[in-house]
Amino acid sequence: MTDNRIKKEKEALMHITKRDAMVWWKAWLVRAAAIALALVACAVVVYFLTGYNPFKVYASMIEGTFGTARKIWNTLQNTAMLLCISLAVTPAFKMRFWNIGAEGQVLMGGLAATACMFYIGDKMHPVLLMTIMVITSVIAGIVWAIVPAYFKAKWNTNETLFTLMMNYVATQLVSFAIMVWVPSGSSVMGVINRQTKAGWFPEIFGQKYLLNVIIVLAITVFMFIYLKYSKHGYEIAVVGESENTAKYIGINVKKVILRTMALSGALCGVAGLMLVAGTDHTITKNTAGGNGFTAIMVSWLAKFNPIVMMLTSFLIVFLQRGSGQIATSLRLNESISDILTGIILFFIIGCEFFVNYKINFRHSKKHTSGKGE
Repeated sequence: MTDNRIKKEKEALMHITKRDAMVWWKAWLVRAAAIALALVACAVVVYFLTGYNPFKVYASMIEGTFGTARKIWNTLQNTAMLLCISLAVTPAFKMRFWNIGAEGQVLMGGLAATACMFYIGDKMHPVLLMTIMVITSVIAGIVWAIVPAYFKAKWNTNETLFTLMMNYVATQLVSFAIMVWVPSGSSVMGVINRQTKAGWFPEIFGQKYLLNVIIVLAITVFMFIYLKYSKHGYEIAVVGESENTAKYIGINVKKVILRTMALSGALCGVAGLMLVAGTDHTITKNTAGGNGFTAIMVSWLAKFNPIVMMLTSFLIVFLQRGSGQIATSLRLNESISDILTGIILFFIIGCEFFVNYKINFRHSKKHTSGKGE
């Protein structure tokens, strides 16, 4: 007789393994599928919570973004500002320096521009005034970024907490400045130089926001080249991968940290300048509008790629403006718009797991062992 014994090797129900680099078009197919599933999920939620036709809700979102020429330009402006701040934080994040202080750095850049408009706006040639505004805004952003960078490089302090606390200091400085500039005690500062428009960005082809958009497009191209093809960009990538490796090959890590955060702060300062001189023509505690934190998500979703950030910035702005339109036109509670935005972002962020990892399910392997007799 021949006895054959069958053995089954049982594995875990599933295990997760990291993928090799997925082909770019497959990765984008996964992301597109995630957005499609998110829209389906949103449709189900909308129908059961409100009874509205989901397509009517989506049409309302599109209306809020592209309904009129004014809405289109507002969308472009919001996208440009979010993109600029996202580009600013990207070098630091790529270096694994967690700069959570973009909000404060933008405010300080805007505060410097506001001070120039308030004190010397009507006292010098517009070109000289704008030059001084650019310089002071950039310096203010750099100073607000370089302080936590210095402490990190010198004493290895926690940059997340440090930069976060700097946001609150910047907010209080703006509040103090407004109290000084508005003697009546009002906490709101009106439009600066409304009559003369001294320090305001000029309109191009009759469009108020076009110069902002052009500046941000130029910064996008610069950052793409800087991060991908320059020596500084290479050093940022190496330091982000491993500080020990960077030191071993002769990179001055402390210098890279300071230089990178100076660049990050400078771009945030430019964003503050554009918000004050090109958009609001005044300043408040909310001038940055939370974009300093939203930019973190934009940068991560784009995998630190400045070109892809143009798409992710637009997507976030589309969701924000579209959700606001839902609450207005359909007279729904704003919580509905927040729920829809959250669902879509959840799917978009979650799909990155499937781009980078794969799930292997359990299977049984049968072995035949024994000797014939």
